[in-house]
Amino acid sequence: MTTQLVELETQLTTLQQEAEGAIAAAASLEDLEQLRIKYLGKKGSLSQVLGGMGRLSAEERPRIGALANEVKEVVQTGLDQKKAALQAAQIEAQLAAETLDVTMPGTFRPQGRNHPLTSTIDRVLDIFVGLGYTVAQGPEMETDYYNFEALNTPADHPARDMQDTFYLPDGNLLRTHTSSVQIRYMEANEPPIRVAAPGRVYRRDTVDATHSAVFHQIEILAVDEGLTFTDLRGTIKTFLEEMFGEIEVRFRPSFFPFTEPSAEVDVRWRGRWLEVLGCGMVDPNVLKAVGYDPEIYTGFAAGFGVERFAMVLHQMTDIRDLYKSDLRFLRQF
Repeated sequence: MTTQLVELETQLTTLQQEAEGAIAAAASLEDLEQLRIKYLGKKGSLSQVLGGMGRLSAEERPRIGALANEVKEVVQTGLDQKKAALQAAQIEAQLAAETLDVTMPGTFRPQGRNHPLTSTIDRVLDIFVGLGYTVAQGPEMETDYYNFEALNTPADHPARDMQDTFYLPDGNLLRTHTSSVQIRYMEANEPPIRVAAPGRVYRRDTVDATHSAVFHQIEILAVDEGLTFTDLRGTIKTFLEEMFGEIEVRFRPSFFPFTEPSAEVDVRWRGRWLEVLGCGMVDPNVLKAVGYDPEIYTGFAAGFGVERFAMVLHQMTDIRDLYKSDLRFLRQF
């Protein structure tokens, strides 16, 4: 056995012992990676020791090669085991740091509520969707044609005096009702149709406890073959009973330029008659304006103010409370 062989064996044994001690003392995955590079890297300690094999005879080299493989396997096994242990400890520490005590009281976050107008609109639409109606919306800035003329209200019609209108410099206007949505919907769809149109409308009203220049409407329209006033009455009665419960309903003759015959509808509410909506059979001129044949199709329409319904249902006395954004008021709903 030559001196060179003994030296290499001693170096390999020392390297193994050193590596095992260093690996056992490693405190982090980063430290462990540095040890891997130090002992098993391309320029590491094991490679440096094996660099001296050139001084050995051909018979001695296999012995050093086998011993080097044993050392490498021992060091690699130690690295793998230590890595697994450090990873497990890291996960345990993270779990301990992130543990939640579910028995502790939570942080209170105040929950928002639906505005009375929003909840009223949702309730109305749920009823009509249940009756087979489609919800449609349209622009709040309208043309004179859609807001008046197509609804059988030409420029010289006295009914225009009933709705003080906000006209815009370009000749358009802020819609005074959501009936314009009905015209747009009929232009784009063939009968039969059943549509509910919610939205914001504008009129030059003096603001007081029961009036506002900006308010909300919901209108319904049904067009089909053979629809009669009886269908209208049944639809309105079903809707009002869903909103108010079992109540007495009455129809009074009225006038609207886009329906004929027309009626106002009252309900017996808390011992007195209360007007809640207007309705009627669609005027043939309106059907002609959208290309429907009034000899084949008939229809009915109805409309009402959302604020009116909200005030009745929640026993409010001043419409202005709905627009103040006063949380003391809104938190009641």
